[in-house]
Amino acid sequence: MATSFMDFEEELIPLSQESDDFEVTPTPPKRFRRSSCEDTNQNNSSRSHDRGWEAWNSEVLAAKLDEEGLSDVAEIFKGQEIVGCVLPRLTEDHLDRYGISKLGKKLQVMKFIEELIMNVKDIDMDESKRKIFNDPIHGHIELHPLCVRIIDTPQFQRLRFIKQLGTCYFVYPGATHNRFEHSLGVCHLAGRLVRAIKRRQPELGITDKDVLCVEIAGLCHDLGHGPFSHLFDGKFIPHMCPETKWKHEDASRMMFRYMLEENNLHPVFEKEGLSHTDITFIEEQVTGPKKNLESGSWPYDGRPKNKSFLYEVVANKRNGIDVDKWDYFARDCHMLGIRNNFDHNRCIHFARVLQVEGELQICSRDKEVGNLYDMFHTRSTLHRRAYQHKTTNIIDTMIVEALVKANNYIKFAGKDGHEVRMSDAIHDMKAYSQMTDHVFFLILNSTEPKLQESKEILSNIMRRNLYKCVGQTQLKHEHIISKDQLPKITGEILSKMDPDELECSNLKPDKVIVHLVYLDYGMKDKNPIDNVRFYSKENPNVAVRVRKDQVSNLLPETFAEQQIRVHCKLVDTRTLDMVKRAFCDWCKDNNLPSPKGGEVNSLELTPVTKQTRASTPNNGVQNGTSNDHTPDSAGKFKSRLSF
Repeated sequence: MATSFMDFEEELIPLSQESDDFEVTPTPPKRFRRSSCEDTNQNNSSRSHDRGWEAWNSEVLAAKLDEEGLSDVAEIFKGQEIVGCVLPRLTEDHLDRYGISKLGKKLQVMKFIEELIMNVKDIDMDESKRKIFNDPIHGHIELHPLCVRIIDTPQFQRLRFIKQLGTCYFVYPGATHNRFEHSLGVCHLAGRLVRAIKRRQPELGITDKDVLCVEIAGLCHDLGHGPFSHLFDGKFIPHMCPETKWKHEDASRMMFRYMLEENNLHPVFEKEGLSHTDITFIEEQVTGPKKNLESGSWPYDGRPKNKSFLYEVVANKRNGIDVDKWDYFARDCHMLGIRNNFDHNRCIHFARVLQVEGELQICSRDKEVGNLYDMFHTRSTLHRRAYQHKTTNIIDTMIVEALVKANNYIKFAGKDGHEVRMSDAIHDMKAYSQMTDHVFFLILNSTEPKLQESKEILSNIMRRNLYKCVGQTQLKHEHIISKDQLPKITGEILSKMDPDELECSNLKPDKVIVHLVYLDYGMKDKNPIDNVRFYSKENPNVAVRVRKDQVSNLLPETFAEQQIRVHCKLVDTRTLDMVKRAFCDWCKDNNLPSPKGGEVNSLELTPVTKQTRASTPNNGVQNGTSNDHTPDSAGKFKSRLSF
C-alpha cells in the first residue's frame, strides 16, 4: 500500500536536515507545506534567476509531469498533494513508498527533477561570484565560485594557449580548441555525474564538499600539460630523459600546489570548508594513490573506502570510463568533424553505485553495454583518424626534432632566478608555467644562429615540406613488438637495399624513420568492458557482468593492434622508391601484408595476362555480364580491384 505524503513529509521538507532519521509530527499538511515552501523560497531568493518550480502547487506539478508523458506519476503526486518545493528532496526510496516501484519509471521521474533543478547550486553560494560559460558542447554551464577563482589564475589561463590535440591542427583545420575549454567541460560533467548519483542514492552520504572536490579535480586534471599537449610528455621528454617516468599528471599535481601557493588560495579553500585532506583527495583523483594498489590495504588518504566510487569520476583507473573521456570524445569529434555515436548523457542518467567485491563502484544499466562499446570504438576511431594520423605523427616528429635541437638555447626564468631549459622545467613550476605552444614561434622567429637548424625544420612545416610516408603495414596479433625494437627494424629495412645504390645515395640511417602505431580500447589487449559492472531493471541493487557474446557477434575479437609506418626525410623520387622497395621486401620476409598508405597505391591491381583473357569464353563475356578486364567502349581496359 502506498505511503501517504503526510506520513513522511517532514522528511522531505527541512532543507537543513542532515540525518535520514526524522520524527513525524502531526502538523496539518497544507499549513506545514505552505510555511516550508515560504522558508525555502526565502532562503533561496538570491540563488537563481528562475526558480518558479518551487511555487508550483500540486495541480501545476501534475500538469508538468503530464506534459512529460508521466501521467500515471502525475496522478499519484496529485493525490498525495506533492508540491514543487519538495522536489529536490525526493529520492528513489520516496518513490518506492508512493508505489512507483518500476526502475524505468523512477529514472524518468528523477531525470525530470534533475533537469528541472540542474542549474541550482548550494544554498550559500553567492550569485555575484558565480560564472556562466557558454560552451559549444554542453551549453551554458555554471561553476562554483571556488572553481572561478582557480580559473582566474595565470596558471590555469595558461591552458588557453595549449592545443588540445597538439599538431592535429596542421591536418584538421577545425581542431583549434585548447586544454582550457576541455577542463571546463570535465569540471561540469564531474559535477553533473556526482550530483545525479547523490540525488538518486542519498544513502551513499555524498556531501557538498565531495561534489566540489570532484569538480576541482576535473578542472585541474590537465594543469600539467606542456607545449602541444601529449607531444611534450609522450615524445619530447622521453627523448631528452629516457630514464624518467614523469607524466603530465605529475606536473598537474605540482602545478596545482604551485597555483595554491602563488595565488594565496589556501585561505579561500578553508573558507569554503576544504581541509588539507580535501586537497589530498583532489590530487589523488588526478595522479592516483601514493600507496601501492597491490598492498591489499586502502591506498588513498583523501577519502575512506566507503567513498571509493568518487575516484572513478575524473580518471577511472578501473575501466577507463570517466568524464575526462566523455568531454574530449564529444569535443574532439565536434571540432574534427567526425561523427560521435556515443552519448555520455545516458551514462549519467543510468549511473548507479553498487557493492562489487568489497568496494563501491559506479555501475551502469545492462542495456547500456552497447553504448559503452560505442564509447571505446569512438576512442579507437579518433586515434586512427586523427591522433595518430600519418601526417600528424610526422609533424610531431619534426617538431620534437626542432625542440631537441633548441633545448639548450630556449630557457625560462625559474625559481631563485635561475634559467631553466625546457627539458628541466618539468621540475620547476615557475619555469614550466611559462611554457605553451608559443615555443614554436620563439624558435621560428628567432635570429639566434644557434637555433638555425631548429628554425629550418619549423620553416619546412610552415611551407608543408614534410617528411614523406612511404608505406604502412599491419602487424599480426602474434607479432606484437615494443618501441625498443624499432632501431633493429630500421637496420633490417636498410639492409634490403642494394649496397651500391645505397652508397651512391645520400640516404643515411637517421634519414629513415620507423613509427610504431598502437591502437586499442584503452587497456592494451584487454576488453575494458570486462571491468565494468551492470545492473538490471529487475535487480537494480545487484552488480553483474555482461559478457561480450551476450551483446553481439559483431564486436571485435581482439582489442589491440599495431601498425608499422616508414617515413623518409629525403623526398626525391629515387630515394623514396628505394626505401619503398626495401620496406616491401622486409614485409615479405617477415610474412606481413604488403605496405599500403603514404605514397604507395593502397589498392592491389590484379594483372591482366593473355592467359586470363584467353581463358574467358565469348571474348570476356560470361552469362551476359561483362568481365572487369574487357575493353570498354573507348577501347580501354577496366581493372579488377582485389582487397
